[in-house]
Amino acid sequence: MNSDYNDLISYVKRTEALAHGSSLIAWDQETMMPKGSVSQRADCLAAIESEIHKRRSNLKIEDLLSKIDIEKLNNEEKANYHHIKRSYERSSKIPNDLATEITRICSLSQMSWVEARKNNNPDEFFNYFKEVINLKRREAEILSNSDNVYDALIDDFEPGMTSKKLDEIFNRLRNELIRLRNIIFEKKEIETKLNFSFNKILQLEISNKLANIFGYDFNIGRIDVSEHPFSTGSGNDVRITTRIDNYDPFNCFYSTIHETGHAVYEQRIPKSLIYTPNGQGASMAVHESQSRIFENQFGRSKEFCDFLYKMMVEKFGHFEINNEEDFYLYINKVENSFIRTEADEVNYNLHILMRYDLEKDLINGSLKVQNIEESWNERFKNDFGVEVNNSSDGFMQDVHWSAGLFGYFPTYTLGNIYAGCLYDKILNDVKPVMSEVQKGDLSSVIEWLTNNIYSYGSIKKPEQLIADAIGRQPDEKPLINYLNNKFL
Repeated sequence: MNSDYNDLISYVKRTEALAHGSSLIAWDQETMMPKGSVSQRADCLAAIESEIHKRRSNLKIEDLLSKIDIEKLNNEEKANYHHIKRSYERSSKIPNDLATEITRICSLSQMSWVEARKNNNPDEFFNYFKEVINLKRREAEILSNSDNVYDALIDDFEPGMTSKKLDEIFNRLRNELIRLRNIIFEKKEIETKLNFSFNKILQLEISNKLANIFGYDFNIGRIDVSEHPFSTGSGNDVRITTRIDNYDPFNCFYSTIHETGHAVYEQRIPKSLIYTPNGQGASMAVHESQSRIFENQFGRSKEFCDFLYKMMVEKFGHFEINNEEDFYLYINKVENSFIRTEADEVNYNLHILMRYDLEKDLINGSLKVQNIEESWNERFKNDFGVEVNNSSDGFMQDVHWSAGLFGYFPTYTLGNIYAGCLYDKILNDVKPVMSEVQKGDLSSVIEWLTNNIYSYGSIKKPEQLIADAIGRQPDEKPLINYLNNKFL
């Protein structure tokens, strides 16, 4: 029995090593690759994906699974078994040519999106976008067990979650966010924009320091620049990117802190789990909880803002914000923003809920692809009260749709909900944690997260992992309480 299990794990490890290699090639595409290499790179990624898909759907897996007595496995082994079984069942349903074509088209689509976004020209991107939608819809239809085919794509990122469950949670949250935002806007003072030019090299130097403060290990990682910040990799090779704007250093700093949250999670999963199904984050929502708790609850706290302000003055000299109090208010100002990644904590989830509704309709077929920009602009005007001026600030602003990542967006808000729960528990368990944060010391936070989240990889199911960490079932109340306390 043990030999069959070991044979299965050995087989899977080789597959996941190939997947890791593919992720690094994709990283290169976003950071280092020459523009003229797009088509060749798409073919390369498609070829690798074809081999990975063949391995994940190989009948050998079914044979080995059938020989294993699951009752004789320990908890870690059982988790691996269930992950492999689930992956096999999903992969074996998808024809190899479809899996290969999805990878090829999404690679081309991403690079088309980069250029179209720069040029604010949706026509450059739209043909690829249509193909991506059609391919992902075909995939969802094959995988779906219900009338709501979108649920099959959610399951890629958040196993066991459905749009019905999300709708219930999100509707409760939406009402509270709108109430809070209306109160804030009633008493809001007009904020001035920064006109100070922040040297890009110095921004990167601070970004590196911030990543280090939040636990990023540069011996097994690096920071580069990309159009859209992201994290990729696992185990001993985890990479992050950020972006730089001369007049908005906070985009760079908080993108870095956010992606560091993802990366530290992956770096601190036990090395014994590398290339096994357990050797990754429990789900995307759990992953987002790690990035958001770093970025918001700790990174935008009064205590850390005091620390960051001093760091910036030391590096850039005095700029247009004169003291720590004004700096904190500036970092946490609440205002309507076209760009999701620049949105404040109150508006951010409203951005996500809009995208969630739109992509759900796109995949389920009630929203036609050719109508996406019109629908986006109409919904944005309704939700935020302002007109979208261009496509780059509208439906083309995020990389997710060009990359075929449908079902990913709702995990951001679910991750925020989990982050609220974890933060509440950390404040109770780790004292005096915020006085340490004020000194730029996150070690106690990282230790708590290591013990309660990182060390389990994906051995536990996502919701159970959070429930065990906080001692109860997670819900949106701690997040709402945190936002009310902070902004009111």
